Amino acid sequence: MQVTRPLRTTAPAALLTATALLALSACGTSEADTTGADGFGSGSGKTVEVRIPDPGNSGVLALGKKDGSLDKALGEVGAKVKWTGSAGPFAPAAQAMNADQLDIATGSITSGITSLAQRPGFKFFTAVDPDAAGEGILVRDGSGIESVTDLIGRKVAVNQGGTGEYLLLKALAKAKIPAEKVERVYLRPDQTAAVLNAGQVDAWAVWATYAVAEIGSGKAHFVADGAAIGSENYSLNAVRTGFAEQHPEIVRALYDYLHEASAREKKDPAAYLNVFTDVGPTAVTGKAKEVQTEFTAQGGTVDPIGPEDIARFEAVAAFYAEQKVTKEKVDVAAHLLDVEKLT
Repeated sequence: MQVTRPLRTTAPAALLTATALLALSACGTSEADTTGADGFGSGSGKTVEVRIPDPGNSGVLALGKKDGSLDKALGEVGAKVKWTGSAGPFAPAAQAMNADQLDIATGSITSGITSLAQRPGFKFFTAVDPDAAGEGILVRDGSGIESVTDLIGRKVAVNQGGTGEYLLLKALAKAKIPAEKVERVYLRPDQTAAVLNAGQVDAWAVWATYAVAEIGSGKAHFVADGAAIGSENYSLNAVRTGFAEQHPEIVRALYDYLHEASAREKKDPAAYLNVFTDVGPTAVTGKAKEVQTEFTAQGGTVDPIGPEDIARFEAVAAFYAEQKVTKEKVDVAAHLLDVEKLT
């Protein structure tokens, strides 16, 4: 099933790939970032460090790290990357930005909304269309679950307040199934595969980062993917508010880099897999590699946030409030940047 979306009014860039659990508790404010806070930028002769979670073994940022192209691009505006922690769920990344321990992070609009409901110290500056192929409700082959309706009375693993909970609630709403008819089991995504495979939950609402390995194993499949669910779960890039205010030219340069690199990734996804190693736990091999390549080729691209995106963000925020995931509707528009106006 394919979803037809309105054409954007801006040019595309690329999807960032996240591959591991975020581990940011040991991160601290860098000396260069303190220097940056004093106003040094591209014309000062000082280098500003941009703290970004390490991208792991795949994706645009991984290749940019390996070949030095990202630092070269940022060097033109007096900046360089300081890789810190590792890419993963957005909630802890948001906390790290709020604590001035991180400058850039990638997450979904769903986890972004729950983070915005707290005391946000970040703003979103790019949007990637929902992943119609790579996210959905995952079930084990032979589970007897053949439709969303078959989830009634079952246990479904979700990450609380994030993509998983959104996908499940959205799927149930579309099928006109009351949410209380399905038991939500709140689990961290890095812990869920073992629980699913042990039969302790019946399904898993999940996205490509974790779904690829399960589908690639030949033992699981989506009973409903993002397209079937009608997902509006955008992927977003966020920047620490203070950093954006001090260094808008660096944020713009980062976007420009992603814009150009991602077009190449979409055309040749395999070139962005196994960037540092093709063996070990971070490598994507066999059928899983085929699955990831297909998802990336069908996936969205990073763009500036346009009016059509904002309308959908607000719709997700309203849905979260209706489903009582948040206490009230979060004002997403108040936390967005127009990256095309940053110089």
